[in-house]
Amino acid sequence: MSRTVRLLPLRRGLLWLALLGLMGLVSAPARAHDFWIEPSGFHLAPGGRAAVRLRVGQQFRGDPMPREAKRIERFAAVGPAGEIPVAGVEGGEPAGFLVAPQAPGLYWIVYDSSRESIELEAAKFEPYLKDEGLDSVIAARAKKGQSAQPGREVYSRCAKALVAVGPLDAPGYDRVLGLELELVPEKNPLLSSPGGTLPVRLLYRGKPLKGALVAAFTKEHPEAKVALRTDAAGRVTLPLAGAGHWLIKAVHMVPAPAGTGADWESLWASVTFEIAAR
Repeated sequence: MSRTVRLLPLRRGLLWLALLGLMGLVSAPARAHDFWIEPSGFHLAPGGRAAVRLRVGQQFRGDPMPREAKRIERFAAVGPAGEIPVAGVEGGEPAGFLVAPQAPGLYWIVYDSSRESIELEAAKFEPYLKDEGLDSVIAARAKKGQSAQPGREVYSRCAKALVAVGPLDAPGYDRVLGLELELVPEKNPLLSSPGGTLPVRLLYRGKPLKGALVAAFTKEHPEAKVALRTDAAGRVTLPLAGAGHWLIKAVHMVPAPAGTGADWESLWASVTFEIAAR
Protein backbone atom coordinates (compact mmCIF):
# COMPACT_ATOMS: atom_id res chain seq x y z
CA MET A 1 0.00 0.00 0.00
CA SER A 2 1.46 3.32 -1.04
CA ARG A 3 1.37 6.10 1.52
CA THR A 4 2.43 9.70 1.64
CA VAL A 5 5.20 10.58 4.08
CA ARG A 6 4.94 13.97 5.74
CA LEU A 7 7.79 15.57 7.63
CA LEU A 8 6.87 18.19 10.19
CA PRO A 9 8.34 21.61 9.35
CA LEU A 10 10.78 22.73 12.03
CA ARG A 11 8.73 25.60 13.39
CA ARG A 12 5.52 23.63 13.42
CA GLY A 13 7.25 20.58 14.85
CA LEU A 14 8.69 22.60 17.73
CA LEU A 15 5.28 24.07 18.46
CA TRP A 16 3.75 20.59 18.48
CA LEU A 17 6.40 19.31 20.89
CA ALA A 18 5.79 22.32 23.12
CA LEU A 19 2.08 21.54 23.19
CA LEU A 20 2.80 17.91 23.99
CA GLY A 21 5.02 19.06 26.82
CA LEU A 22 2.18 21.13 28.27
CA MET A 23 -0.05 18.08 28.05
CA GLY A 24 2.53 16.03 29.93
CA LEU A 25 3.02 13.73 26.98
CA VAL A 26 6.62 14.25 25.94
CA SER A 27 7.74 12.32 29.01
CA ALA A 28 5.40 9.47 28.07
CA PRO A 29 5.56 9.14 24.28
CA ALA A 30 4.23 5.62 24.17
CA ARG A 31 0.97 6.28 25.97
CA ALA A 32 0.53 9.61 24.22
CA HIS A 33 0.32 7.91 20.85
CA ASP A 34 -3.15 6.48 21.48
CA PHE A 35 -5.51 7.60 18.74
CA TRP A 36 -9.21 6.89 18.39
CA ILE A 37 -12.50 7.96 16.82
CA GLU A 38 -15.04 9.38 19.25
CA PRO A 39 -18.48 9.99 17.68
CA SER A 40 -21.00 12.02 19.66
CA GLY A 41 -23.31 9.01 19.53
CA PHE A 42 -22.82 5.30 18.89
CA HIS A 43 -26.55 4.59 18.45
CA LEU A 44 -28.32 6.71 15.81
CA ALA A 45 -31.75 6.84 14.26
CA PRO A 46 -31.92 6.88 10.44
CA GLY A 47 -31.24 10.44 9.35
CA GLY A 48 -29.68 11.28 12.71
CA ARG A 49 -26.54 13.38 12.91
CA ALA A 50 -23.32 12.70 14.80
CA ALA A 51 -20.17 14.75 15.26
CA VAL A 52 -17.10 12.62 14.55
CA ARG A 53 -14.11 13.61 16.66
CA LEU A 54 -10.56 12.36 16.30
CA ARG A 55 -8.68 12.11 19.58
CA VAL A 56 -5.03 11.67 20.54
CA GLY A 57 -3.93 11.11 24.11
CA GLN A 58 -3.75 8.41 26.73
CA GLN A 59 -6.06 6.27 28.87
CA PHE A 60 -9.05 7.33 26.72
CA ARG A 61 -8.39 10.97 27.66
CA GLY A 62 -7.12 13.16 24.87
CA ASP A 63 -7.19 16.32 22.87
CA PRO A 64 -9.11 16.81 19.63
CA MET A 65 -7.32 16.47 16.33
CA PRO A 66 -8.76 18.94 13.79
CA ARG A 67 -9.45 17.87 10.25
CA GLU A 68 -6.39 18.09 7.98
CA ALA A 69 -6.95 16.90 4.43
CA LYS A 70 -3.32 16.02 3.73
CA ARG A 71 -3.36 13.57 6.64
CA ILE A 72 -6.42 11.71 5.40
CA GLU A 73 -6.15 8.62 3.22
CA ARG A 74 -9.70 7.52 4.04
CA PHE A 75 -12.40 8.96 6.29
CA ALA A 76 -15.78 7.35 5.74
CA ALA A 77 -18.67 5.31 7.14
CA VAL A 78 -19.05 1.81 5.71
CA GLY A 79 -22.23 -0.23 6.02
CA PRO A 80 -25.45 -1.35 4.30
CA ALA A 81 -25.66 1.93 2.35
CA GLY A 82 -22.12 1.46 0.99
CA GLU A 83 -19.18 3.73 1.75
CA ILE A 84 -20.14 7.29 2.66
CA PRO A 85 -17.44 9.98 3.05
CA VAL A 86 -17.40 11.72 6.43
CA ALA A 87 -17.69 15.37 5.46
CA GLY A 88 -16.05 18.23 7.31
CA VAL A 89 -14.35 21.60 7.13
CA GLU A 90 -10.57 21.90 6.80
CA GLY A 91 -9.12 22.74 10.21
CA GLY A 92 -12.48 22.06 11.81
CA GLU A 93 -13.18 20.41 15.14
CA PRO A 94 -15.03 18.08 15.16
CA ALA A 95 -13.07 16.64 12.25
CA GLY A 96 -16.25 15.50 10.53
CA PHE A 97 -20.00 14.99 10.66
CA LEU A 98 -22.03 11.93 9.78
CA VAL A 99 -25.66 11.98 8.72
CA ALA A 100 -26.92 8.47 9.37
CA PRO A 101 -28.24 6.78 6.23
CA GLN A 102 -31.88 5.74 5.99
CA ALA A 103 -30.72 2.14 5.52
CA PRO A 104 -30.51 0.68 9.05
CA GLY A 105 -27.67 -1.55 10.18
CA LEU A 106 -24.16 -1.43 11.59
CA TYR A 107 -21.74 1.13 10.17
CA TRP A 108 -18.01 1.35 10.69
CA ILE A 109 -16.58 4.85 10.78
CA VAL A 110 -13.04 4.44 9.49
CA TYR A 111 -10.05 6.78 9.53
CA ASP A 112 -6.84 5.85 7.71
CA SER A 113 -4.02 8.38 7.82
CA SER A 114 -0.94 9.15 5.77
CA ARG A 115 2.46 8.58 7.33
CA GLU A 116 3.95 11.04 9.81
CA SER A 117 7.60 11.15 10.79
CA ILE A 118 9.03 11.41 14.30
CA GLU A 119 12.36 10.85 16.04
CA LEU A 120 12.71 9.99 19.73
CA GLU A 121 15.85 9.78 21.80
CA ALA A 122 16.71 6.29 23.03
CA ALA A 123 15.69 7.10 26.61
CA LYS A 124 12.12 7.61 25.36
CA PHE A 125 12.03 5.24 22.40
CA GLU A 126 13.03 2.09 24.34
CA PRO A 127 10.37 2.53 27.09
CA TYR A 128 7.80 3.28 24.38
CA LEU A 129 8.64 -0.02 22.67
CA LYS A 130 8.33 -1.86 25.99
CA ASP A 131 4.99 -0.23 26.86
CA GLU A 132 3.49 -1.25 23.53
CA GLY A 133 4.78 -4.82 23.74
CA LEU A 134 7.17 -4.42 20.80
CA ASP A 135 9.73 -6.84 22.22
CA SER A 136 10.93 -8.00 18.80
CA VAL A 137 11.96 -4.45 17.91
CA ILE A 138 13.79 -4.07 21.22
CA ALA A 139 15.65 -7.32 20.47
CA ALA A 140 16.44 -6.28 16.88
CA ARG A 141 17.87 -2.94 18.04
CA ALA A 142 19.95 -4.69 20.70
CA LYS A 143 21.30 -7.22 18.20
CA LYS A 144 22.44 -4.38 15.93
CA GLY A 145 23.93 -2.42 18.83
CA GLN A 146 21.34 0.35 18.37
CA SER A 147 19.67 0.32 21.80
CA ALA A 148 21.31 3.63 22.74
CA GLN A 149 20.49 5.29 19.41
CA PRO A 150 17.43 7.45 18.71
CA GLY A 151 14.39 5.83 17.17
CA ARG A 152 13.54 7.24 13.73
CA GLU A 153 10.01 6.25 12.89
CA VAL A 154 7.14 6.83 10.50
CA TYR A 155 3.68 6.04 11.80
CA SER A 156 0.09 5.96 10.59
CA ARG A 157 -3.35 5.45 12.06
CA CYS A 158 -5.89 2.71 11.34
CA ALA A 159 -8.88 3.68 13.48
CA LYS A 160 -12.48 2.42 13.48
CA ALA A 161 -15.66 3.10 15.46
CA LEU A 162 -18.78 0.94 15.38
CA VAL A 163 -22.09 2.82 15.12
CA ALA A 164 -25.57 1.32 14.96
CA VAL A 165 -28.26 2.96 12.85
CA GLY A 166 -31.49 1.55 14.22
CA PRO A 167 -31.42 -1.93 15.84
CA LEU A 168 -28.21 -3.25 17.37
CA ASP A 169 -28.74 -6.86 16.30
CA ALA A 170 -27.57 -6.49 12.72
CA PRO A 171 -24.75 -8.07 10.68
CA GLY A 172 -21.57 -6.24 9.76
CA TYR A 173 -19.72 -6.14 13.09
CA ASP A 174 -17.04 -8.44 11.59
CA ARG A 175 -16.70 -6.55 8.29
CA VAL A 176 -13.06 -6.27 7.18
CA LEU A 177 -12.31 -2.80 5.82
CA GLY A 178 -8.89 -3.45 4.29
CA LEU A 179 -6.79 -1.34 6.67
CA GLU A 180 -3.12 -2.18 6.81
CA LEU A 181 -3.47 -3.07 10.50
CA GLU A 182 -7.03 -3.90 11.54
CA LEU A 183 -8.85 -5.11 14.63
CA VAL A 184 -11.94 -7.17 13.74
CA PRO A 185 -14.52 -8.20 16.39
CA GLU A 186 -15.80 -11.76 15.96
CA LYS A 187 -18.92 -11.09 18.02
CA ASN A 188 -21.20 -8.06 17.98
CA PRO A 189 -19.68 -5.85 20.72
CA LEU A 190 -22.83 -3.72 20.93
CA LEU A 191 -24.74 -6.75 22.20
CA SER A 192 -22.10 -7.71 24.73
CA SER A 193 -23.00 -7.88 28.40
CA PRO A 194 -20.79 -6.55 31.17
CA GLY A 195 -18.76 -9.45 32.48
CA GLY A 196 -18.76 -11.22 29.13
CA THR A 197 -15.96 -11.64 26.61
CA LEU A 198 -15.23 -10.37 23.11
CA PRO A 199 -13.14 -12.40 20.64
CA VAL A 200 -11.12 -10.16 18.33
CA ARG A 201 -8.80 -10.83 15.38
CA LEU A 202 -5.82 -8.67 14.48
CA LEU A 203 -4.94 -8.55 10.79
CA TYR A 204 -1.79 -7.14 9.19
CA ARG A 205 -2.24 -6.65 5.45
CA GLY A 206 -5.21 -8.98 5.60
CA LYS A 207 -3.42 -11.85 7.37
CA PRO A 208 -3.53 -12.88 11.06
CA LEU A 209 -0.82 -11.25 13.17
CA LYS A 210 0.65 -13.50 15.84
CA GLY A 211 2.15 -12.33 19.13
CA ALA A 212 0.92 -8.72 19.07
CA LEU A 213 -0.23 -7.04 22.26
CA VAL A 214 -3.91 -6.04 22.21
CA ALA A 215 -5.17 -3.78 25.01
CA ALA A 216 -8.74 -2.90 25.98
CA PHE A 217 -10.21 -0.50 28.55
CA THR A 218 -13.17 1.79 29.14
CA LYS A 219 -13.37 5.56 29.25
CA GLU A 220 -15.08 5.25 32.61
CA HIS A 221 -12.37 3.03 34.15
CA PRO A 222 -9.18 3.33 32.05
CA GLU A 223 -7.04 2.03 34.90
CA ALA A 224 -8.73 -1.39 34.59
CA LYS A 225 -6.91 -2.19 31.37
CA VAL A 226 -6.46 -5.72 30.09
CA ALA A 227 -3.68 -6.57 27.62
CA LEU A 228 -3.24 -9.94 25.91
CA ARG A 229 -1.12 -11.24 23.03
CA THR A 230 -2.65 -12.70 19.90
CA ASP A 231 -2.37 -16.42 19.22
CA ALA A 232 -1.21 -18.07 15.99
CA ALA A 233 -4.56 -17.22 14.37
CA GLY A 234 -4.25 -13.55 15.34
CA ARG A 235 -6.96 -13.90 17.99
CA VAL A 236 -7.45 -12.70 21.54
CA THR A 237 -10.49 -13.09 23.79
CA LEU A 238 -10.93 -9.92 25.82
CA PRO A 239 -12.91 -9.81 29.07
CA LEU A 240 -15.45 -6.98 29.11
CA ALA A 241 -15.64 -5.91 32.73
CA GLY A 242 -18.45 -3.40 32.41
CA ALA A 243 -20.67 -1.15 30.36
CA GLY A 244 -19.46 2.10 28.86
CA HIS A 245 -17.29 3.41 26.06
CA TRP A 246 -14.62 0.89 25.06
CA LEU A 247 -11.29 1.35 23.30
CA ILE A 248 -9.35 -1.61 21.90
CA LYS A 249 -5.88 -0.89 20.50
CA ALA A 250 -2.81 -2.57 19.04
CA VAL A 251 0.51 -1.47 17.55
CA HIS A 252 2.67 -3.23 15.01
CA MET A 253 6.16 -2.11 14.00
CA VAL A 254 8.21 -3.25 11.00
CA PRO A 255 11.36 -1.98 9.25
CA ALA A 256 10.54 1.25 7.44
CA PRO A 257 10.21 1.21 3.64
CA ALA A 258 13.07 2.66 1.62
CA GLY A 259 12.82 6.38 1.00
CA THR A 260 10.99 7.24 4.22
CA GLY A 261 14.14 8.43 6.00
CA ALA A 262 13.23 6.26 8.99
CA ASP A 263 14.38 3.00 10.55
CA TRP A 264 10.94 1.76 11.61
CA GLU A 265 7.32 2.02 10.58
CA SER A 266 4.56 1.67 13.15
CA LEU A 267 0.87 1.11 12.51
CA TRP A 268 -1.67 1.99 15.18
CA ALA A 269 -5.02 0.20 15.09
CA SER A 270 -7.96 1.10 17.32
CA VAL A 271 -11.65 0.25 17.68
CA THR A 272 -14.19 2.19 19.74
CA PHE A 273 -17.75 1.17 20.59
CA GLU A 274 -20.29 1.47 23.39
CA ILE A 275 -21.79 -1.23 25.58
CA ALA A 276 -25.05 0.04 27.03
CA ALA A 277 -25.96 -0.78 30.63
CA ARG A 278 -28.43 -3.65 30.67
